Amino acid sequence: MQIKYWAATDVGRKRADNEDNFLIDENLNLFIVADGMGGHASGEVASAIAVHTIREVVHRERSLFDSFDPDNPEDQMEVSTLLEYAVHEACSRVFHKAQLEPEKRGMGTTVVALLLIGDHGFIAYVGDSRIYLLREGTIYPLTEDHSLMNELIRSGKLQKDEIATSPYARFKNAMTRAVGVYENVEVDVLDFEIAANDSFLLCSDGLYEYLDEGDIATNLSFTDTDEIPGRLIDIANTRGGKDNITAVVIQAVGEGGRAGLPLHSSTADIVRRVPVFRRLSFQQLTNLRTRCQLRDFNDGEVLAREGDDNGELAILLEGNARLTRRGRTLKMLAPGDYYGELDLLESSKRQVGVTATTAGRLLFLTRETIHGLIEHDPRLAVKLLWGIHHELSEKVVAALDNRNSIAAPRQVTSPLHSRAKKSAVRSTPPLKRAITAIDNVFDDDDDDVLEVDDADLVES
Repeated sequence: MQIKYWAATDVGRKRADNEDNFLIDENLNLFIVADGMGGHASGEVASAIAVHTIREVVHRERSLFDSFDPDNPEDQMEVSTLLEYAVHEACSRVFHKAQLEPEKRGMGTTVVALLLIGDHGFIAYVGDSRIYLLREGTIYPLTEDHSLMNELIRSGKLQKDEIATSPYARFKNAMTRAVGVYENVEVDVLDFEIAANDSFLLCSDGLYEYLDEGDIATNLSFTDTDEIPGRLIDIANTRGGKDNITAVVIQAVGEGGRAGLPLHSSTADIVRRVPVFRRLSFQQLTNLRTRCQLRDFNDGEVLAREGDDNGELAILLEGNARLTRRGRTLKMLAPGDYYGELDLLESSKRQVGVTATTAGRLLFLTRETIHGLIEHDPRLAVKLLWGIHHELSEKVVAALDNRNSIAAPRQVTSPLHSRAKKSAVRSTPPLKRAITAIDNVFDDDDDDVLEVDDADLVES
């Protein structure tokens, strides 16, 4: 794929100074936007330190990219860790700069960084600047604002259209995380596969406050890459321009993506079609993908043995397999099919066996991963558990309907009807355990209450 890019920044119509900064390193395929804050030119200093520090750290470790294997999870983790460390280093430098110059104390900046290596993308971000992906006409936010407003909306305490009239209106620009305000900061990272003709927008809030996702999708679909940033900035200025405005546009042009496969064969798209994951956003899917394990398999290999201990859901990304029970073929599996959702919640032996009929690749989600999500990302865990619960509910209902249709002509006391009732009873415990797992997440009332300390907020 050919990578095309262009960037522009503007002071806007209300501000005297531009505290935004961006950086592009075409040799590294590294793209960064930072929106500084602090006043008295401090914001501009903070954002400049951040973008140059991130570039310096990534450039120093660029040898990692020469040996990068997109199929190796350890390589993916290493690059993600590098990008995360680069932001941490930027945070430390901004903070210590402010300690040495008292007039700059409290300065900070947002950061969004995109690193492209072959057909793989890596993102690190802090604050409320954003990265959008346009893929086959659909726009996907790849970042989530670290802001008070977003936390209130996510927790259900506030709707978007209620912000202006709510008691929190004065905190409209307050952020819950920023680079450099404190010596350390939590950094969110994400990695994903790039598909042919993907387009990306990195921008500060001065842009997206005036453009909805439809506006962004329309402009990113144009092929004149060098005109898009300026066009987006003009729209933002025309509609108010009360803040600094920065836009960096990147387009992956031509054939590409994983092994030259079309978009519908990409891991993200296959996973998105799995019913268990249908309620997840693109960002949550990519986050979940980084926690899963990949494994290649050979023709004839036993992928799951009936009666074994296990605790994983497996999604077939490539190749074909046969699903069996007691020696009888239940289904032929193709890319996008999955098995083992019950094993995520049920500790008993595997109920089915799976044998590969061609070479291919599996994506695994383990029970341990679910436990980790419940602790570290409960919102994602709840949506995932709810998806599993919904699928199991549908399967139980379908099974009962099928049993009842068979048993209907017989008397209630018939052996077949008795077996159907016993089967239904045996099917219930796993479903109850799924519901209980979800209820346990929701029942922790403390996690549902958003407590905000003014001292923890950063005004942008």
